[in-house]
Amino acid sequence: MTDPLTPPKKKDPLVVTRAGHVPPALRSRAATAMAARAGLGRFVLQVCSDCGQATYPQRDRCPACWGELSWKDRPDGAVIEAETTIRSSIDLFFKHHLPWRIGAARLDAGPMATVHLHRDVGRGDRVRIALKLDRAGTPALFAMPEQETPHMADDPQLRVFTADPKYRRILVTDGRTATGQAVAEALLKAGARTVFLGNADPLMRYPGQERIEAMDGIEPVKLNLTDTRSVETLAGQLGGRVEIVVNTVGFARPGGVGFGGKPSDLHSGLDLEVTGLMRLAQGFAPALSARSDDVECSAAAFVDIASVHGLTGRAGFAGTSAAAAARLTLLASLRGEMAQTGIRVMSVLTGPVDDGWHQNVPPPKTAPAQIARAVVTALQQGQETICADEVAKDVLSRWLDDPLLTIREENR
Repeated sequence: MTDPLTPPKKKDPLVVTRAGHVPPALRSRAATAMAARAGLGRFVLQVCSDCGQATYPQRDRCPACWGELSWKDRPDGAVIEAETTIRSSIDLFFKHHLPWRIGAARLDAGPMATVHLHRDVGRGDRVRIALKLDRAGTPALFAMPEQETPHMADDPQLRVFTADPKYRRILVTDGRTATGQAVAEALLKAGARTVFLGNADPLMRYPGQERIEAMDGIEPVKLNLTDTRSVETLAGQLGGRVEIVVNTVGFARPGGVGFGGKPSDLHSGLDLEVTGLMRLAQGFAPALSARSDDVECSAAAFVDIASVHGLTGRAGFAGTSAAAAARLTLLASLRGEMAQTGIRVMSVLTGPVDDGWHQNVPPPKTAPAQIARAVVTALQQGQETICADEVAKDVLSRWLDDPLLTIREENR
């Protein structure tokens, strides 16, 4: 039975912070391909195109017939055949997380696999296998109870593979928007200890301000991502107190490239969304990385919310799509940097948001509550990329199947 997580005690400033090591990260190209699919929340295995046999671990050829392998979604059920507990390790990451339980699982898809074990499962149990990413961004199989158990998310080993907001302090960069407020509320409901809610201009009131700032756990802070000094000042104040950063800023304006678009809107959008993202990362990434293994509530994640049309462009919102594309590119680079320190970098992809700037866009549109749920789900599952709504899921699915076709379809 998993013990419930207790609120962390106030840290002794004289105690040296534990260095943030990551698990061994050297993997084959096939394993990297598995990691890319794990980041989307899929459970996949390699399946032979000739004999149809599923195989694990990752290989370049089928071990049974030497046929070609392709990635397929497979059933996630399994039975634990054996278990053991590791009590000693020379690896710099695992030596600080002992004891560590692993086991051998017979997957319903066929192969036998070595898996990490949740505290509530043991030998002979039916389990659900989740394909997770460890702190280095490499894929791993984690055996979960088949049915929900009390305090299941509080398992110490599972929390290594997620960025659960429970008892963590979180910075939400823009509380002036409905999206930022919805995200802040959802994080508090998910157990966050404190949500620091950014406000670019404290002298200007905004809709919902009194309600959101009156909530227990909300702490308003001044943060303007277009002002380097503002970001640096807040990072100096909160860098050692924040475990998760959620970037909710957005600048959506209708307009094309040759018709209807304003260069000034594009400049403002890029400054806020793209250069602002870099300012935010440079301000908080070093502090997050320094506390990536700081006992129970270590720094865990950097989350960014962007339009899925950053992958394809979108006729009528060219500048917004360009800014989203730049955000996704920066985030991919940041993900590689932060993987060396154990901080997860997550993307929440959205369709057209239900706000005043998309009033001429026909439904379906993305509600702020949907974005908030996606943020919480991504953190609780440790998922790198998640879609907040059906529009984003549809565009991403088509883009993964045929990028060039999807680009043409979205710009007709």
